Amino acid sequence: MVLQKGLLCVLVCVLCFSGFICDVKGEERVVEGVVRIDGSRPIAVTDENFICATVEFWPPEKCDFGSCAWGNSSLLNLDLNNSVLFNAVKAFSPLRIRLGGILQDRLIYQTDRTEECKPFVYNTSQLFNYTLGCLSLDRWDELNSFFTRSRAIFTFGLNALNGKTVEEGNTSFGPANATLVAKGSWDYSNAESFIRYTVNKGYDVFAWALGNELGGIAIDLFVDADQYARDTIALCRLVREIYRAKIRAPQVMAPDDLLEPDWFQKYLEKSQGSLNIISQHIYNLGAGSDPDLINRILDPTVLDIAAIPLRILQNLLNETGTSAVGWIGESGGAYNNGRDGVTNTFVLSFWYLDILGMAATYDTKVFCRQTLVGGYYGLLDTATFLPNPDYFSALLWHRLMGKHVLRTRFEGSSKIRAYAHCAKNPHGVVVLLINLDGNTTAEAKLSLFENDDGERLFDSRKEYHLTPLEGNIQSKTVLLNGKPLIFDSSGAIPIMKPVEVFGSGPVNVSPHSIVFVHISNFTFKACPSFGVGVP
Repeated sequence: MVLQKGLLCVLVCVLCFSGFICDVKGEERVVEGVVRIDGSRPIAVTDENFICATVEFWPPEKCDFGSCAWGNSSLLNLDLNNSVLFNAVKAFSPLRIRLGGILQDRLIYQTDRTEECKPFVYNTSQLFNYTLGCLSLDRWDELNSFFTRSRAIFTFGLNALNGKTVEEGNTSFGPANATLVAKGSWDYSNAESFIRYTVNKGYDVFAWALGNELGGIAIDLFVDADQYARDTIALCRLVREIYRAKIRAPQVMAPDDLLEPDWFQKYLEKSQGSLNIISQHIYNLGAGSDPDLINRILDPTVLDIAAIPLRILQNLLNETGTSAVGWIGESGGAYNNGRDGVTNTFVLSFWYLDILGMAATYDTKVFCRQTLVGGYYGLLDTATFLPNPDYFSALLWHRLMGKHVLRTRFEGSSKIRAYAHCAKNPHGVVVLLINLDGNTTAEAKLSLFENDDGERLFDSRKEYHLTPLEGNIQSKTVLLNGKPLIFDSSGAIPIMKPVEVFGSGPVNVSPHSIVFVHISNFTFKACPSFGVGVP
Protein backbone atom coordinates (compact mmCIF):
# COMPACT_ATOMS: atom_id res chain seq x y z
CA MET A 1 0.00 0.00 0.00
CA VAL A 2 1.40 3.43 -0.94
CA LEU A 3 0.34 6.43 1.15
CA GLN A 4 0.85 10.05 0.05
CA LYS A 5 2.05 12.04 3.03
CA GLY A 6 1.11 15.71 3.11
CA LEU A 7 2.97 16.50 6.30
CA LEU A 8 5.83 14.21 5.35
CA CYS A 9 8.56 15.99 7.28
CA VAL A 10 6.72 15.55 10.59
CA LEU A 11 5.46 12.02 9.94
CA VAL A 12 8.70 10.52 8.64
CA CYS A 13 10.81 12.03 11.38
CA VAL A 14 8.40 10.63 13.99
CA LEU A 15 8.90 7.19 12.42
CA CYS A 16 12.67 7.51 12.47
CA PHE A 17 14.52 6.24 15.48
CA SER A 18 16.52 8.48 17.77
CA GLY A 19 19.88 9.58 16.40
CA PHE A 20 19.18 8.74 12.74
CA ILE A 21 18.89 11.67 10.32
CA CYS A 22 15.91 11.53 7.95
CA ASP A 23 16.40 12.85 4.41
CA VAL A 24 12.97 14.22 3.57
CA LYS A 25 12.21 15.31 0.00
CA GLY A 26 9.15 17.05 -1.37
CA GLU A 27 8.20 14.18 -3.65
CA GLU A 28 9.00 11.43 -1.19
CA ARG A 29 6.45 8.72 -0.54
CA VAL A 30 6.11 5.99 2.04
CA VAL A 31 5.43 2.36 1.19
CA GLU A 32 4.23 -0.04 3.86
CA GLY A 33 5.20 -3.65 3.47
CA VAL A 34 5.92 -6.92 5.23
CA VAL A 35 9.14 -8.94 5.32
CA ARG A 36 8.12 -12.58 5.67
CA ILE A 37 10.84 -14.88 6.99
CA ASP A 38 10.38 -18.62 7.32
CA GLY A 39 12.56 -19.90 10.14
CA SER A 40 11.47 -23.54 10.04
CA ARG A 41 14.51 -24.72 8.04
CA PRO A 42 17.41 -23.26 6.06
CA ILE A 43 16.96 -23.21 2.29
CA ALA A 44 20.74 -23.15 1.69
CA VAL A 45 24.01 -23.14 3.62
CA THR A 46 26.97 -21.01 2.59
CA ASP A 47 30.57 -21.34 3.71
CA GLU A 48 31.29 -19.75 7.07
CA ASN A 49 33.51 -17.29 5.20
CA PHE A 50 31.27 -16.39 2.27
CA ILE A 51 32.97 -13.09 1.41
CA CYS A 52 35.94 -13.30 -0.95
CA ALA A 53 37.83 -10.81 -3.14
CA THR A 54 40.17 -11.23 -6.10
CA VAL A 55 43.68 -9.94 -6.77
CA GLU A 56 44.89 -9.98 -10.39
CA PHE A 57 48.21 -9.81 -12.26
CA TRP A 58 47.55 -6.79 -14.48
CA PRO A 59 50.59 -4.48 -14.71
CA PRO A 60 50.29 -0.66 -14.44
CA GLU A 61 50.60 -0.43 -18.22
CA LYS A 62 47.19 -2.04 -18.73
CA CYS A 63 45.26 0.85 -20.27
CA ASP A 64 42.06 0.31 -22.19
CA PHE A 65 38.66 1.88 -22.71
CA GLY A 66 40.31 5.29 -22.40
CA SER A 67 41.82 4.84 -18.94
CA CYS A 68 44.53 3.10 -16.92
CA ALA A 69 42.61 1.57 -14.02
CA TRP A 70 44.98 -0.91 -12.40
CA GLY A 71 47.99 1.00 -11.03
CA ASN A 72 50.15 -1.07 -8.68
CA SER A 73 47.42 -3.55 -7.79
CA SER A 74 49.06 -6.65 -9.24
CA LEU A 75 50.17 -9.59 -7.13
CA LEU A 76 53.61 -8.83 -8.51
CA ASN A 77 53.81 -5.20 -7.32
CA LEU A 78 51.16 -4.65 -4.64
CA ASP A 79 52.59 -2.77 -1.63
CA LEU A 80 52.33 -5.45 1.05
CA ASN A 81 53.76 -3.09 3.69
CA ASN A 82 50.90 -0.61 3.39
CA SER A 83 49.09 -0.42 6.75
CA VAL A 84 45.72 0.49 5.24
CA LEU A 85 45.81 -2.56 2.96
CA PHE A 86 46.92 -4.81 5.81
CA ASN A 87 44.25 -3.55 8.23
CA ALA A 88 41.55 -3.76 5.58
CA VAL A 89 42.28 -7.45 5.00
CA LYS A 90 42.86 -8.34 8.64
CA ALA A 91 39.55 -6.77 9.70
CA PHE A 92 37.79 -9.84 8.26
CA SER A 93 40.02 -12.40 9.98
CA PRO A 94 39.67 -14.20 7.69
CA LEU A 95 39.08 -12.73 4.25
CA ARG A 96 39.09 -15.20 1.40
CA ILE A 97 41.25 -14.04 -1.51
CA ARG A 98 41.32 -15.58 -4.97
CA LEU A 99 44.67 -15.00 -6.68
CA GLY A 100 44.42 -15.10 -10.45
CA GLY A 101 42.64 -13.76 -13.49
CA ILE A 102 43.35 -13.63 -17.20
CA LEU A 103 47.13 -13.33 -16.91
CA GLN A 104 47.41 -16.37 -14.63
CA ASP A 105 47.40 -18.34 -17.90
CA ARG A 106 50.49 -16.40 -19.03
CA LEU A 107 52.38 -16.86 -15.75
CA ILE A 108 55.37 -19.08 -15.10
CA TYR A 109 56.81 -19.78 -11.67
CA GLN A 110 60.43 -19.37 -10.72
CA THR A 111 61.69 -22.65 -9.30
CA ASP A 112 65.32 -21.66 -8.77
CA ARG A 113 66.44 -18.26 -7.52
CA THR A 114 69.24 -18.26 -10.09
CA GLU A 115 66.66 -18.25 -12.90
CA GLU A 116 65.79 -14.95 -14.57
CA CYS A 117 62.26 -13.85 -13.69
CA LYS A 118 60.81 -11.28 -16.10
CA PRO A 119 57.61 -9.22 -15.68
CA PHE A 120 54.71 -9.10 -18.10
CA VAL A 121 55.30 -6.81 -21.08
CA TYR A 122 52.53 -5.43 -23.27
CA ASN A 123 52.80 -6.88 -26.77
CA THR A 124 49.82 -7.08 -29.12
CA SER A 125 51.36 -10.00 -31.02
CA GLN A 126 51.19 -12.18 -27.90
CA LEU A 127 48.27 -14.10 -26.40
CA PHE A 128 46.11 -11.77 -24.27
CA ASN A 129 48.40 -8.94 -25.52
CA TYR A 130 51.14 -9.75 -23.01
CA THR A 131 54.38 -11.70 -22.98
CA LEU A 132 54.87 -14.43 -20.41
CA GLY A 133 55.40 -13.08 -16.91
CA CYS A 134 57.11 -14.66 -13.92
CA LEU A 135 56.31 -15.01 -10.23
CA SER A 136 59.58 -15.06 -8.30
CA LEU A 137 60.11 -17.22 -5.24
CA ASP A 138 60.98 -14.13 -3.19
CA ARG A 139 57.67 -12.52 -4.12
CA TRP A 140 55.81 -15.73 -3.31
CA ASP A 141 57.45 -15.72 0.12
CA GLU A 142 56.40 -12.09 0.66
CA LEU A 143 52.83 -12.81 -0.35
CA ASN A 144 52.54 -15.76 2.00
CA SER A 145 53.96 -13.72 4.86
CA PHE A 146 51.27 -11.11 4.22
CA PHE A 147 48.50 -13.72 4.07
CA THR A 148 49.66 -15.30 7.32
CA ARG A 149 49.90 -11.98 9.18
CA SER A 150 46.54 -10.73 7.87
CA ARG A 151 44.87 -14.13 8.44
CA ALA A 152 43.72 -14.35 4.83
CA ILE A 153 42.59 -17.63 3.26
CA PHE A 154 43.78 -17.79 -0.32
CA THR A 155 43.16 -19.75 -3.48
CA PHE A 156 45.80 -19.71 -6.22
CA GLY A 157 45.00 -19.94 -9.93
CA LEU A 158 47.46 -22.03 -11.95
CA ASN A 159 48.40 -21.56 -15.61
CA ALA A 160 46.24 -24.06 -17.50
CA LEU A 161 47.77 -23.35 -20.93
CA ASN A 162 51.27 -24.72 -20.37
CA GLY A 163 51.94 -27.41 -22.96
CA LYS A 164 48.99 -26.49 -25.18
CA THR A 165 49.07 -25.27 -28.77
CA VAL A 166 46.82 -22.41 -29.80
CA GLU A 167 45.01 -22.60 -33.15
CA GLU A 168 42.31 -20.74 -35.01
CA GLY A 169 39.02 -22.50 -34.58
CA ASN A 170 35.29 -22.28 -34.14
CA THR A 171 33.16 -23.04 -31.13
CA SER A 172 29.47 -22.61 -30.48
CA PHE A 173 30.28 -21.20 -27.06
CA GLY A 174 32.30 -18.11 -27.98
CA PRO A 175 31.08 -14.65 -29.00
CA ALA A 176 30.11 -14.77 -32.70
CA ASN A 177 31.01 -18.50 -32.46
CA ALA A 178 34.64 -17.76 -33.34
CA THR A 179 37.68 -17.84 -31.09
CA LEU A 180 41.12 -19.33 -30.59
CA VAL A 181 41.22 -22.95 -29.49
CA ALA A 182 43.86 -24.44 -27.15
CA LYS A 183 44.60 -28.10 -27.80
CA GLY A 184 46.70 -30.76 -26.11
CA SER A 185 47.27 -31.89 -22.54
CA TRP A 186 48.29 -29.64 -19.70
CA ASP A 187 52.02 -29.67 -18.96
CA TYR A 188 52.12 -29.42 -15.18
CA SER A 189 55.90 -29.66 -14.69
CA ASN A 190 56.31 -25.98 -13.77
CA ALA A 191 53.23 -26.06 -11.54
CA GLU A 192 54.49 -29.21 -9.82
CA SER A 193 57.79 -27.56 -8.89
CA PHE A 194 55.90 -24.50 -7.62
CA ILE A 195 53.48 -26.56 -5.54
CA ARG A 196 56.31 -28.64 -4.06
CA TYR A 197 58.15 -25.45 -3.07
CA THR A 198 54.92 -24.20 -1.46
CA VAL A 199 54.52 -27.42 0.54
CA ASN A 200 58.16 -27.45 1.65
CA LYS A 201 57.78 -23.90 2.96
CA GLY A 202 54.65 -24.84 4.89
CA TYR A 203 52.41 -22.34 3.11
CA ASP A 204 48.71 -22.96 3.61
CA VAL A 205 46.83 -22.87 0.28
CA PHE A 206 43.09 -23.45 0.56
CA ALA A 207 42.66 -24.47 -3.09
CA TRP A 208 44.62 -24.80 -6.30
CA ALA A 209 42.54 -23.55 -9.23
CA LEU A 210 43.11 -24.36 -12.89
CA GLY A 211 42.69 -21.73 -15.59
CA ASN A 212 40.60 -18.61 -16.03
CA GLU A 213 37.83 -18.08 -18.60
CA LEU A 214 39.06 -20.79 -20.97
CA GLY A 215 35.81 -22.77 -21.23
CA GLY A 216 32.11 -22.11 -20.78
CA ILE A 217 31.35 -18.99 -22.81
CA ALA A 218 34.80 -18.51 -24.33
CA ILE A 219 36.08 -14.92 -24.51
CA ASP A 220 39.59 -15.03 -25.95
CA LEU A 221 40.52 -18.70 -25.93
CA PHE A 222 38.60 -21.96 -25.70
CA VAL A 223 39.42 -25.37 -24.20
CA ASP A 224 37.11 -28.31 -24.89
CA ALA A 225 35.24 -29.64 -21.84
CA ASP A 226 36.64 -33.15 -22.25
CA GLN A 227 40.22 -31.89 -22.29
CA TYR A 228 39.59 -29.48 -19.42
CA ALA A 229 38.25 -32.40 -17.38
CA ARG A 230 41.35 -34.49 -18.16
CA ASP A 231 43.56 -31.59 -17.09
CA THR A 232 41.56 -31.21 -13.87
CA ILE A 233 42.01 -34.90 -13.12
CA ALA A 234 45.76 -34.46 -13.65
CA LEU A 235 45.79 -31.56 -11.16
CA CYS A 236 43.81 -33.58 -8.64
CA ARG A 237 46.26 -36.49 -8.87
CA LEU A 238 49.20 -34.10 -8.57
CA VAL A 239 47.79 -32.44 -5.46
CA ARG A 240 46.98 -35.78 -3.82
CA GLU A 241 50.47 -37.11 -4.53
CA ILE A 242 52.33 -34.02 -3.26
CA TYR A 243 50.16 -33.66 -0.14
CA ARG A 244 49.85 -37.38 0.63
CA ALA A 245 51.76 -37.01 3.91
CA LYS A 246 49.76 -33.96 5.01
CA ILE A 247 46.68 -34.00 7.23
CA ARG A 248 44.75 -31.88 4.75
CA ALA A 249 45.25 -31.43 1.03
CA PRO A 250 44.07 -28.24 -0.72
CA GLN A 251 40.90 -28.41 -2.72
CA VAL A 252 40.81 -28.40 -6.52
CA MET A 253 38.84 -25.61 -8.18
CA ALA A 254 37.90 -24.82 -11.80
CA PRO A 255 37.01 -23.55 -14.38
CA ASP A 256 36.29 -19.89 -13.44
CA ASP A 257 34.19 -19.22 -16.52
CA LEU A 258 31.02 -17.52 -17.61
CA LEU A 259 28.43 -20.26 -17.45
CA GLU A 260 27.35 -22.15 -20.56
CA PRO A 261 25.08 -25.01 -19.42
CA ASP A 262 26.09 -27.68 -21.93
CA TRP A 263 29.83 -27.11 -21.46
CA PHE A 264 29.51 -27.03 -17.66
CA GLN A 265 27.39 -30.19 -17.59
CA LYS A 266 29.87 -32.09 -19.71
CA TYR A 267 32.77 -30.83 -17.64
CA LEU A 268 31.09 -31.83 -14.37
CA GLU A 269 30.32 -35.31 -15.65
CA LYS A 270 33.83 -35.90 -16.96
CA SER A 271 35.64 -34.55 -13.88
CA GLN A 272 33.65 -36.51 -11.28
CA GLY A 273 35.68 -37.28 -8.18
CA SER A 274 38.47 -34.83 -9.05
CA LEU A 275 36.78 -31.46 -8.59
CA ASN A 276 35.90 -29.92 -5.21
CA ILE A 277 34.76 -26.48 -6.34
CA ILE A 278 33.14 -25.47 -9.62
CA SER A 279 33.43 -21.73 -10.09
CA GLN A 280 31.60 -19.39 -12.42
CA HIS A 281 31.84 -15.68 -13.25
CA ILE A 282 28.86 -13.31 -13.37
CA TYR A 283 28.68 -9.80 -14.86
CA ASN A 284 24.94 -9.20 -15.04
CA LEU A 285 25.16 -5.39 -15.29
CA GLY A 286 26.85 -5.44 -18.70
CA ALA A 287 29.71 -3.18 -19.78
CA GLY A 288 31.18 -0.56 -17.49
CA SER A 289 31.03 1.91 -20.37
CA ASP A 290 27.23 1.69 -20.58
CA PRO A 291 25.88 5.25 -20.06
CA ASP A 292 22.77 3.72 -18.46
CA LEU A 293 24.77 1.76 -15.87
CA ILE A 294 23.35 3.51 -12.78
CA ASN A 295 19.78 2.88 -13.92
CA ARG A 296 20.65 -0.75 -14.55
CA ILE A 297 22.02 -1.10 -11.01
CA LEU A 298 18.74 0.26 -9.61
CA ASP A 299 16.49 -1.84 -11.86
CA PRO A 300 15.12 -4.96 -10.11
CA THR A 301 14.63 -6.75 -13.44
CA VAL A 302 18.32 -6.32 -14.25
CA LEU A 303 19.36 -7.51 -10.79
CA ASP A 304 17.16 -10.58 -11.25
CA ILE A 305 19.20 -11.62 -14.31
CA ALA A 306 21.88 -12.93 -11.95
CA ALA A 307 19.45 -15.59 -10.76
CA ILE A 308 19.60 -17.36 -14.12
CA PRO A 309 23.21 -18.68 -13.99
CA LEU A 310 22.93 -19.22 -10.23
CA ARG A 311 19.86 -21.40 -10.67
CA ILE A 312 21.34 -23.29 -13.63
CA LEU A 313 24.51 -24.18 -11.74
CA GLN A 314 22.58 -25.28 -8.67
CA ASN A 315 20.45 -27.54 -10.85
CA LEU A 316 23.51 -28.96 -12.63
CA LEU A 317 25.15 -29.81 -9.31
CA ASN A 318 22.01 -31.62 -8.19
CA GLU A 319 21.43 -33.43 -11.50
CA THR A 320 25.00 -34.67 -12.01
CA GLY A 321 25.34 -35.94 -8.45
CA THR A 322 28.78 -34.38 -8.12
CA SER A 323 30.29 -33.71 -4.71
CA ALA A 324 31.62 -30.37 -5.98
CA VAL A 325 30.15 -27.14 -4.59
CA GLY A 326 29.48 -23.89 -6.40
CA TRP A 327 31.43 -20.66 -6.02
CA ILE A 328 31.25 -17.31 -7.71
CA GLY A 329 34.94 -17.06 -8.58
CA GLU A 330 34.65 -13.54 -9.96
CA SER A 331 31.97 -10.87 -10.16
CA GLY A 332 32.37 -7.11 -10.35
CA GLY A 333 28.95 -6.20 -11.68
CA ALA A 334 30.11 -4.42 -14.82
CA TYR A 335 32.87 -5.91 -16.98
CA ASN A 336 35.76 -4.08 -18.68
CA ASN A 337 37.18 -2.63 -15.44
CA GLY A 338 33.86 -1.29 -14.13
CA ARG A 339 33.32 2.47 -14.38
CA ASP A 340 34.97 5.26 -12.41
CA GLY A 341 32.43 7.29 -10.45
CA VAL A 342 29.92 4.43 -10.47
CA THR A 343 31.32 1.00 -9.56
CA ASN A 344 33.61 2.51 -6.92
CA THR A 345 30.83 4.52 -5.26
CA PHE A 346 27.86 3.91 -2.98
CA VAL A 347 25.46 3.03 -5.78
CA LEU A 348 27.17 -0.31 -6.50
CA SER A 349 26.36 -1.50 -2.98
CA PHE A 350 22.76 -1.98 -4.14
CA TRP A 351 23.97 -4.49 -6.73
CA TYR A 352 26.66 -6.02 -4.51
CA LEU A 353 24.58 -6.79 -1.44
CA ASP A 354 21.66 -7.91 -3.59
CA ILE A 355 23.73 -10.44 -5.52
CA LEU A 356 25.35 -11.65 -2.29
CA GLY A 357 21.89 -12.32 -0.89
CA MET A 358 20.70 -13.91 -4.13
CA ALA A 359 23.78 -16.12 -4.56
CA ALA A 360 23.41 -17.41 -1.01
CA THR A 361 19.82 -18.51 -1.66
CA TYR A 362 21.06 -20.69 -4.54
CA ASP A 363 23.49 -22.51 -2.24
CA THR A 364 26.58 -20.69 -3.50
CA LYS A 365 29.28 -21.37 -0.93
CA VAL A 366 31.66 -18.44 -1.58
CA PHE A 367 31.35 -15.17 -3.51
CA CYS A 368 34.56 -13.58 -4.82
CA ARG A 369 34.26 -9.89 -5.58
CA GLN A 370 36.22 -8.48 -8.48
CA THR A 371 38.43 -6.99 -6.99
CA LEU A 372 40.01 -6.44 -3.61
CA VAL A 373 42.01 -3.69 -5.29
CA GLY A 374 42.39 -2.85 -8.98
CA GLY A 375 40.16 -1.61 -11.77
CA TYR A 376 37.23 0.65 -10.92
CA TYR A 377 35.30 -2.03 -9.04
CA GLY A 378 37.70 -2.71 -6.17
CA LEU A 379 36.63 -2.89 -2.54
CA LEU A 380 39.66 -0.65 -1.97
CA ASP A 381 40.81 2.38 -3.95
CA THR A 382 43.55 1.43 -6.41
CA ALA A 383 45.79 4.41 -5.57
CA THR A 384 45.30 4.84 -1.80
CA PHE A 385 43.90 1.48 -0.64
CA LEU A 386 41.25 3.45 1.26
CA PRO A 387 37.92 1.61 1.34
CA ASN A 388 35.25 2.23 -1.23
CA PRO A 389 31.65 1.92 0.07
CA ASP A 390 31.36 -1.75 -0.90
CA TYR A 391 34.19 -2.61 1.48
CA PHE A 392 32.00 -1.71 4.44
CA SER A 393 29.05 -3.57 2.90
CA ALA A 394 31.25 -6.66 2.66
CA LEU A 395 32.56 -6.28 6.20
CA LEU A 396 29.09 -5.92 7.69
CA TRP A 397 27.90 -8.98 5.80
CA HIS A 398 30.92 -10.96 7.00
CA ARG A 399 30.37 -9.98 10.63
CA LEU A 400 26.59 -10.31 10.77
CA MET A 401 25.27 -12.85 8.27
CA GLY A 402 25.62 -16.48 9.28
CA LYS A 403 25.83 -19.40 6.88
CA HIS A 404 22.22 -20.63 7.21
CA VAL A 405 19.98 -18.95 4.64
CA LEU A 406 16.28 -18.37 5.36
CA ARG A 407 13.43 -18.12 2.88
CA THR A 408 12.54 -14.42 2.75
CA ARG A 409 10.29 -12.16 0.71
CA PHE A 410 9.11 -8.55 0.86
CA GLU A 411 5.47 -7.84 0.16
CA GLY A 412 4.83 -4.23 -0.81
CA SER A 413 7.22 -3.06 -3.55
CA SER A 414 9.58 -4.62 -6.10
CA LYS A 415 12.06 -1.86 -5.28
CA ILE A 416 12.63 -3.29 -1.81
CA ARG A 417 14.92 -6.33 -1.78
CA ALA A 418 14.98 -8.52 1.32
CA TYR A 419 17.21 -11.37 2.51
CA ALA A 420 17.67 -13.07 5.86
CA HIS A 421 20.18 -15.45 7.47
CA CYS A 422 20.65 -16.92 10.88
CA ALA A 423 22.94 -14.55 12.73
CA LYS A 424 26.65 -15.26 12.69
CA ASN A 425 27.26 -14.24 16.25
CA PRO A 426 25.90 -15.13 18.73
CA HIS A 427 22.29 -16.03 17.80
CA GLY A 428 19.05 -14.77 16.31
CA VAL A 429 18.41 -13.63 12.76
CA VAL A 430 19.82 -10.88 10.54
CA VAL A 431 17.64 -9.25 7.91
CA LEU A 432 19.07 -7.29 4.97
CA LEU A 433 16.80 -4.65 3.40
CA ILE A 434 17.79 -2.77 0.24
CA ASN A 435 15.79 0.22 -1.00
CA LEU A 436 16.42 0.84 -4.71
CA ASP A 437 13.93 3.72 -4.81
CA GLY A 438 15.25 7.26 -4.42
CA ASN A 439 11.85 8.81 -3.61
CA THR A 440 10.22 6.26 -1.33
CA THR A 441 10.73 5.36 2.31
CA ALA A 442 9.79 1.82 3.25
CA GLU A 443 8.15 0.94 6.55
CA ALA A 444 8.96 -2.77 6.71
CA LYS A 445 7.16 -4.89 9.27
CA LEU A 446 9.12 -8.03 10.16
CA SER A 447 6.99 -11.17 10.15
CA LEU A 448 8.97 -14.06 11.63
CA PHE A 449 7.32 -17.46 11.51
CA GLU A 450 7.96 -21.23 11.59
CA ASN A 451 5.61 -23.42 9.57
CA ASP A 452 2.08 -22.71 10.82
CA ASP A 453 3.07 -21.78 14.35
CA GLY A 454 2.29 -18.10 13.82
CA GLU A 455 4.52 -15.06 14.09
CA ARG A 456 7.45 -15.01 16.49
CA LEU A 457 7.66 -12.01 18.78
CA PHE A 458 10.70 -9.88 19.61
CA ASP A 459 11.13 -6.74 21.68
CA SER A 460 14.39 -5.20 20.47
CA ARG A 461 16.81 -5.16 17.56
CA LYS A 462 20.05 -3.61 16.37
CA GLU A 463 20.04 -1.69 13.12
CA TYR A 464 22.86 -0.69 10.76
CA HIS A 465 21.67 1.93 8.25
CA LEU A 466 23.96 2.62 5.29
CA THR A 467 23.39 5.82 3.32
CA PRO A 468 25.56 7.91 0.96
CA LEU A 469 27.05 11.25 2.00
CA GLU A 470 24.58 14.08 1.36
CA GLY A 471 22.22 11.63 -0.34
CA ASN A 472 24.53 11.38 -3.38
CA ILE A 473 24.53 7.76 -4.49
CA GLN A 474 27.76 8.42 -6.46
CA SER A 475 29.59 9.42 -3.29
CA LYS A 476 32.62 7.45 -2.15
CA THR A 477 31.72 8.17 1.46
CA VAL A 478 29.22 5.94 3.21
CA LEU A 479 27.41 6.84 6.42
CA LEU A 480 26.56 4.30 9.10
CA ASN A 481 23.58 5.52 11.10
CA GLY A 482 24.34 9.05 9.94
CA LYS A 483 28.08 9.01 10.70
CA PRO A 484 30.78 8.72 8.00
CA LEU A 485 32.91 5.56 7.98
CA ILE A 486 36.48 6.78 7.55
CA PHE A 487 39.85 5.19 8.26
CA ASP A 488 41.97 7.25 10.67
CA SER A 489 45.48 8.49 9.86
CA SER A 490 47.03 5.24 11.10
CA GLY A 491 44.88 3.16 8.75
CA ALA A 492 42.69 1.76 11.54
CA ILE A 493 39.22 0.42 10.72
CA PRO A 494 36.40 2.59 12.09
CA ILE A 495 34.14 1.03 14.71
CA MET A 496 30.78 0.08 13.20
CA LYS A 497 28.19 0.47 15.96
CA PRO A 498 24.50 -0.26 15.47
CA VAL A 499 21.57 1.70 16.84
CA GLU A 500 19.42 -0.24 19.29
CA VAL A 501 15.68 -0.04 18.67
CA PHE A 502 13.15 -1.23 21.25
CA GLY A 503 9.83 -2.77 20.30
CA SER A 504 8.74 -4.71 17.26
CA GLY A 505 7.59 -1.80 15.11
CA PRO A 506 8.41 -1.48 11.40
CA VAL A 507 11.98 -0.94 10.19
CA ASN A 508 12.31 2.45 8.49
CA VAL A 509 14.29 2.12 5.24
CA SER A 510 15.06 5.54 3.78
CA PRO A 511 15.23 6.22 0.02
CA HIS A 512 18.39 4.81 -1.58
CA SER A 513 19.56 3.16 1.62
CA ILE A 514 20.51 -0.26 2.96
CA VAL A 515 19.72 -1.67 6.41
CA PHE A 516 21.04 -4.69 8.30
CA VAL A 517 18.71 -5.63 11.19
CA HIS A 518 19.97 -8.01 13.88
CA ILE A 519 17.28 -9.51 16.11
CA SER A 520 19.14 -11.46 18.75
CA ASN A 521 16.69 -12.24 21.55
CA PHE A 522 15.12 -15.34 20.01
CA THR A 523 16.11 -18.26 17.82
CA PHE A 524 14.62 -20.10 14.86
CA LYS A 525 14.50 -23.86 14.44
CA ALA A 526 16.57 -23.32 11.30
CA CYS A 527 19.44 -21.82 13.27
CA PRO A 528 22.21 -23.74 15.08
CA SER A 529 21.67 -21.95 18.39
CA PHE A 530 18.19 -23.51 18.60
CA GLY A 531 19.90 -26.73 19.67
CA VAL A 532 18.88 -29.05 16.85
CA GLY A 533 21.12 -30.79 14.34
CA VAL A 534 21.38 -28.02 11.78
CA PRO A 535 24.34 -28.66 9.42
